[in-house]
Order: sequence, then structure tokens, then C-alpha cells
Amino acid sequence: MSQSPSAAGHSAPLHRLLAAAADAVQGVRDGRSLTDLLAKVPAELRPGTQALAFTALRRLGAAEAARQQLAPKAPPPRVDALLLVALALLWPDPEPDSSPMYADHTLVDQAVNAAKQRAPASVGFVNAVLRRFLRERAALVAAAERTPLGAFNHPAWWVEKLRQDWPQQWQAILAASNRPPPMTLRVHAQRGTAADYVERLAALGLGARALGGATPQAVVLDRPAPVSALPGFAEGWVSVQDAAAQLAAPLVVGTGLKPGARVLDACAAPGGKTAHLLELQPDLQLTALDADAQRLLRVQDNLKRLQQQATLKAADARQTAAWWDGQPFDAILLDAPCSASGIVRRHPDVRWLRRPDDIGALAQVQAQLLDALWPLLAPGGRMVYATCSVFRAEGQAQLDAFLQRQPDAKSHAVPGFTGHLLPLADNARQSEPPLDGFFYALLTKP
Repeated sequence: MSQSPSAAGHSAPLHRLLAAAADAVQGVRDGRSLTDLLAKVPAELRPGTQALAFTALRRLGAAEAARQQLAPKAPPPRVDALLLVALALLWPDPEPDSSPMYADHTLVDQAVNAAKQRAPASVGFVNAVLRRFLRERAALVAAAERTPLGAFNHPAWWVEKLRQDWPQQWQAILAASNRPPPMTLRVHAQRGTAADYVERLAALGLGARALGGATPQAVVLDRPAPVSALPGFAEGWVSVQDAAAQLAAPLVVGTGLKPGARVLDACAAPGGKTAHLLELQPDLQLTALDADAQRLLRVQDNLKRLQQQATLKAADARQTAAWWDGQPFDAILLDAPCSASGIVRRHPDVRWLRRPDDIGALAQVQAQLLDALWPLLAPGGRMVYATCSVFRAEGQAQLDAFLQRQPDAKSHAVPGFTGHLLPLADNARQSEPPLDGFFYALLTKP
């Protein structure tokens, strides 16, 4: 679910896609992951369902605010979810020169068809609500966007936390989180250069450009494309990975680790950073650890496609007695579990799934992981702590607290790599396109 697909090429009937998207939105509102929900959608419906669900979740706050105006008493959940999807798709797109996914009359007609299958007694209600929205759209949109929920499409607590952490940038961060992300690739460092791969794409009519700078293997596509259309993907020439995530492996490797260095990727799934480490230095003795055995299978699949090898272990990194062999590591990557607040544009359900007390609970887990893994680092070794979060509690505040607990740890500022990386176009590390939100810290042990 890393990329947001376009609406083009949906061959399934729209009413079926609307119904499936409504099921997905209803599932998210009930606390279920969109990734899990989409995995259960029939294959022929999945691309279209994902496109509609992504758009609906990015505009869910505004759609809810409008539905409350149109129908103050919430309809049954199945009807409400369908209405919210339809209202989100009928919402004016704030991006210039954008065109709607579907014509208004087509969308209303197909939403009514979906209601006939979904809740026959509510067909007239759905039709009336959507047609009224079209008649009064300008006024209803303006009223919805005067509410915090409608203006920002994020829960109020999330908005307030961003406002506190980033008083100058919070609105820009929220706006960036509501935009579809670019599709970014990582060219295998042992197979070719980013410039060469851009030429290969151009030969197939796929526009792209190399980013360069701190991410020399990164290529950004002009438009998202299925991996089956990417030359050499099955053979391991290229992987899908945002440029911000491509900063982790170079930080770990630095100017080069000794041949055969022992390296730990402590929370490895789905394996993008694991693979990148081996692309940069194939002779590493790398252990990829993850608490979720099922997710570890994705690491195995990625490494197989890229023709790489690592030792895979399913274990909680905090419980070192259960998995560590007692030999220290020369380098450790701790890409810790976090709120995922920096990658909301790729996972638009996250904002609706998280709860205010999740941040404190996740920060506690991050601290436990740091404290458990630090003793495993060899003298002279380096540890990279990373989270895909824009919240300070999971970034700089976490680092500051760790340095207080571990006075022998030294933090190093690496321009363009360490610190809070905000998902904004004017970020000093990258002008365009914006990267995902991340935090990186480089720690060394004397």
C-alpha cells in the first residue's frame, strides 16, 4: 500500500468499487488497518478500491463535517460509510489543474446503485443527500472547512500535537499529509546508476528523474506505475522506497564498515532498509530481526528477489536473551515502531486509527528498544535510531532522554541526514518532491 494508484484503468463497475471502498472506510472507522482490509478485497477490485479508499480517507474529516450538516442524525454505519466515500469523491480538489475522478452525475448514480445492494431501504435517502450536496456544494464545503475537522482532515488531538511540536510548519505538514505521494524507487547500487535507470524507463515511455544528493540511488517517477511495468524489477534491479527511507543505510554504513562486519537490523520488516544495507556493502554479516514472524516473510521475499542473504530471526528485540548469541555488533539499525505520522500520505488510515495515548506508549517501547540494544553495540560501533514520525516525542525528545540515560553515547549531527526530516518541499535536505517525514539519530560508542 505504499503508493496511491490513479483512477485510470478501473475496469470493475463503479458501484462495486464504491461498495468495497465503503467497506474499507467502515473497517478503518472500526479500528482496522486499511492494508489488512484491502488484502481481503477481490484482486480485480483491489486497485480501484484502494484508489477510492485513499481519496476518501484523505478527505474523511471534511466528508464527515458535510454529512453532519446534511443529516445531523447519523445513518446506519453501512449507509454512512457509503455516503462518506461519495461525498469525499464529490469534494472539490484543492490541487490546481486537477480533474475529478468521475463525473458528478455518474458518481451519484453509481452510489445509489451501490445502496440498492447495500441497504435497499436507504436508497432514497442516499440519493437525496448526495443531490442536495451537489445543489449546495459551495456553501456546504465552505461551512465544513470552517470546522477544524473539515479544514485539516485529521483528528483534533493530532492537529494540536503538531501545532505544539511545529508552531511554524504545522499547517503545511497537515496539507502535505493530504496529498498523494510520489512513487520513488531505489536502484540497486551494485547493478547500475539512477541516471542509467532513468534512461531505461524513458525507453519504455515512463517519465522519471534521478534525485541525486544524499540519495544517489533514488529515482522519482512522474506518475505511479505498477511494479510489473518497471524494467528489471523482478530481477532485483530496483525497489520501491521513499527517498527519506533511503537515508538510513548510508548512515549505518558511513564511509564503510570493515569487511564481514556484524550488523543488526533490529526491526527489519518489510526489509527495504535491510536490502539497502547489503546493496551498499554486500559482505556484511547481517541479522534481520522482527517481532512479527509473518512480516519477516516479506523480508525474506525481498531478499530473494534481490539475490541477497541475511540471517532472519523472529523475536522481540527487547528480549535479547532469547535471540542474541553474545557477540557484539559493529553497527545497529533501530528503525523503531512508531506512530507513522511522517508517512500519513502513504497510509491515510493511520491518522484515524491512532489514539492520543498511543504516542506515549510507542515512545516507551522505543526507549526500551534503545536501552536493550545499546549494550549489544561493540566499542567503536555505530547505532542509527530512526522513526517515520514527525512527533518530537518519538524523535528529538526520545534522543535527548536516551543521552541522559546513557552518558557514554555520543550523538553526531550529519547535515542532510540526522534530525527531524519534515515532509515539506522547502526542507533543506530536498527541494522537490517532498520526502516522507522521518527522524534520524547517529550514535557512537567509545
